[in-house]
Amino acid sequence: MADYSAYQRGAGQTFYPQASLHSRNLPNRVRSPTTSSGRIPFNNDTPSPSRSPGPQSPQQFGMFNQGHAHQGHNVMMNGGGAGHQRYAMQMNLGKPFQHNQSHHQQHAHGHQHQDHATTTHAGQYNHQHTISSGGMSTAQPHFAPPHLQNGTPNSVHSGLSKPPNEHWALQLQMAQAAREMTQSHSHARNHPSVNKNVVAGTTNGISKDAEKEDRNRPAAQQAEENRKNHIWTILDFGGQNLKVVTSSLFQYKFLTKLYLNCNKLSYLPDAIGQLRNLTHLDVSLNELRYLPPEIGMLTNLRQLLLFDNHLDNLPYELGSLFQLDVLGIEGNPIPEDLKNIIMEQGTTELVKYFRENAQGPDPPSERDWIVLDEISDPSQETTSALSYNILCDKYCTQSQYGYTPGAALTWEHRRETILAELRERNADFLCLQEIDQDSFNDFFRASLAHDDYKGVFWPKSRARTMAEKEAKLVDGCAIFYKNSKYILLDKQLVDFANTAINRPDMKGEHDIFNRVMPRDDIGVVAFLENRATGTRFIVGNVHVFWNPAFTDVKLVQVAILMESITKFANKWAKFPPCTDKEVYRFTNGDEEDDKPVPDTTQEPGPSQEYSDGSQIPLILCGDFNSTPHSGIYDLIVQGNLPSSHEDLGGKKYGNFTRDGISHPFSLKSSYSAIGEMSFTNYVPHFSGVLDYIWYSTNSLQVMGLLGNVDKEYLQRVPGFPNYHFPSDHIALYAQYIVKGRKEKKVVEPDFGQGRDRDRRI
Repeated sequence: MADYSAYQRGAGQTFYPQASLHSRNLPNRVRSPTTSSGRIPFNNDTPSPSRSPGPQSPQQFGMFNQGHAHQGHNVMMNGGGAGHQRYAMQMNLGKPFQHNQSHHQQHAHGHQHQDHATTTHAGQYNHQHTISSGGMSTAQPHFAPPHLQNGTPNSVHSGLSKPPNEHWALQLQMAQAAREMTQSHSHARNHPSVNKNVVAGTTNGISKDAEKEDRNRPAAQQAEENRKNHIWTILDFGGQNLKVVTSSLFQYKFLTKLYLNCNKLSYLPDAIGQLRNLTHLDVSLNELRYLPPEIGMLTNLRQLLLFDNHLDNLPYELGSLFQLDVLGIEGNPIPEDLKNIIMEQGTTELVKYFRENAQGPDPPSERDWIVLDEISDPSQETTSALSYNILCDKYCTQSQYGYTPGAALTWEHRRETILAELRERNADFLCLQEIDQDSFNDFFRASLAHDDYKGVFWPKSRARTMAEKEAKLVDGCAIFYKNSKYILLDKQLVDFANTAINRPDMKGEHDIFNRVMPRDDIGVVAFLENRATGTRFIVGNVHVFWNPAFTDVKLVQVAILMESITKFANKWAKFPPCTDKEVYRFTNGDEEDDKPVPDTTQEPGPSQEYSDGSQIPLILCGDFNSTPHSGIYDLIVQGNLPSSHEDLGGKKYGNFTRDGISHPFSLKSSYSAIGEMSFTNYVPHFSGVLDYIWYSTNSLQVMGLLGNVDKEYLQRVPGFPNYHFPSDHIALYAQYIVKGRKEKKVVEPDFGQGRDRDRRI
């Protein structure tokens, strides 16, 4: 287990624990041979500028394959026929991709296809087309054999009549197909029937069953959605003789497939990591000598083809590519131990090897503390709150977080890292979501007691129907508070489903039974008093339903929460003063020789009185699973939401959809002062704000906030959790001052100049 006993502190340092990670034992590097004896044998049908294409040439298939409507596929070419030149002009990719018109005319070739007597091409029609080289001014439409002989040795298995197993058979088959795709825009011309004899998604012989998702969250656009939202998502720069790739290319973050094969690239820019929607990247037949670590950011990749380069090693960041089906390494002088893994066990095992043996990124810089206002009076009352979805252990599986090393997913590692952060922040109120009953009772409650915390907890409502053993693993919401500073006056559970079905106005509503009742999400509300000042607080903690298709359910849950808090607050405003606010202390003290412990606590003050519930300071924390542009955000900030709001989706929910939704509190997001966070939830397919700390503006003022995660650190981290961030959410932390209450002034009648005279009768 990692050692958490020491934290580096100081200027520019971080409190993040340095986990004891696996050491990285890199194999000895092997240089690419320079002699021609090990060069790749050339296929006799490989086209060259001096002869016509052979029967296996991709040129034979033409621009549009018979029986395929090419216009229906999203393919983008740099160059090509006249019909594609307008796309090239729209790209505006910078000098390396600009057309040189004179050279374009000089190297334009007209090809007349002849019928071949082969069975494969029988039935093909004679046709003509003109293909330009496009790309750079030095581009050539075809490649002479010397280009492909880039110094990489021929595979020791390439000449075998029978490959050792199906993993390597697929590797050799795809490598041969890549070597035949030597002409410019081969993939674009052959789309979508290229490599029809290769079965995609075979996972190198390992069948991947669709994993049932145990824990869900709102998702950003997937690659499939990108195809619907853009005219083109596939870009083919193959065969352009490119030596560099312009940075402008990486602005097209919607790309799903990118072909850079058959060029003269000696490196890939670090910015390749920005194309996070890529499912297919082909950089075969180049002169690459290394891959940037940022390649690990491309977690959507299904195929990464590196055939015939000069790669003598691979970055451990490839371990993040948990969806990778095919890693094409044939024709590279990589170490034998890595090659043997993929030959014998396939791509999946090699990715796993990298993932479990990677050292991981260096610890990030400590998150900035953002000061919004200075505390001018040290005696002024302050309070602070932290909200954190800690990711329940049963949801933290390798199938859910395939980009994370197994050691970083263990509950033993994660709970210690979570506890370290809670202690470091030292907030007055800790609101934790996704904490199960077992963890609350057996770990956090006992551990945080050493830091002066007491807590309240409720599991989700389904725990009531389970046996004790299973119920312990059900997650819920917990509120911890500083015991020496606050006293708990009351606590309440808000069971959304149970409350909804028992409301008189919602009886008989089908949407309640079909959409709201099956969800067992809850909220927890505590009523506390500051022992010294007598100020009373309402602290709420909630975890709202996750599914983005159920915005109506989320709104109903938050509406019930706000309605319940309003009811509780009005009851609590009438609570009598608290008379017993002394902190319990041992009679003999804890010091040696029975010396009395000095009493540093402040003398308890009288309990504050409030005219109504909305006057009590309110802090509401939680994972609302909703973005700042949602109906939930509008409802909490504005105090009301019309019944016609689109998030209600035209469903029927009693008074909520008949009269609208409202609450009496004046609330604001603590982070609205900085325009909200960059994200609070960070996974490969989603990065956005889902968590909030709301506060009542009439009684509290934000003084400071815990800032965003180091942006530079995120350049090589595709998602959380990892060794430094134990949850896929991050903690929010805010500090407040309690506004002084305005006392009612007694207005004396004004009797003019003689009002101060003694009045005699």
